[in-house]
Amino acid sequence: MEVAGAVDSHFVGEDIGKLCDMEPLEIPIINDLTMVLGSISQAKETGVVVDFTDPSAVYDNVKQAIAFGMRSVVYVPQIKLDTVTALSAFCEKASTGCLVAPTLSIGSILLQQAAISASFHYNNVEIVESRANARDLPSADVVQIVNNLSNLGQMYNREDLETDVTARGQVLGEDGVRVHSMVLPGLPSSTTVYFSGPGEIYSIKHDITEVQCLMPGLILAIRKVVRLKNLIYGLEKFL
Repeated sequence: MEVAGAVDSHFVGEDIGKLCDMEPLEIPIINDLTMVLGSISQAKETGVVVDFTDPSAVYDNVKQAIAFGMRSVVYVPQIKLDTVTALSAFCEKASTGCLVAPTLSIGSILLQQAAISASFHYNNVEIVESRANARDLPSADVVQIVNNLSNLGQMYNREDLETDVTARGQVLGEDGVRVHSMVLPGLPSSTTVYFSGPGEIYSIKHDITEVQCLMPGLILAIRKVVRLKNLIYGLEKFL
């Protein structure tokens, strides 16, 4: 597995290795996806495009990758579900794999799976997250947890649903899950899900201290997507 090309609109001309604090790879960043895909498709037997771009660009990027016979790993947390649906139909028709991952953090996925299991045993749940900045709150990870806990036939926090005290946090979704977002410069990216039942509290916590935590999930996604002939949503399908 090796880096074969890099596309970005900001760091054009810089060596992708140096930019990532590695040794120089002699691969300059260019702002032309079609040129990079064409070059790689001629030189490599199997190519995978890793897309960290923007929700508005994902659909066209994946279509271009497929046109050059390449599969895609998409990590764009705010991607719309209608975009995923459209991409799924396109990938199915082209018999080409694509993995859309709301998160690449394996710890985050394990937390989500544990929360789903716990939701069948506890009627009260609150989510507390901390972030260093206030961009996109509640975070994509928290929104995903709430979505996972919704539509399971469970109504949470029944005795507290009518509270309009703002300090009690935001009720997200239709099933009563409360979310509290704390923002302070320097805070690690942290998510804790609290469940409670008679006489006990069950809490699940996940902290992200470095962006390197995404790399094991990314490597796994790249290895798995080359075998796919359709779109898969969620890295958890391969854990």
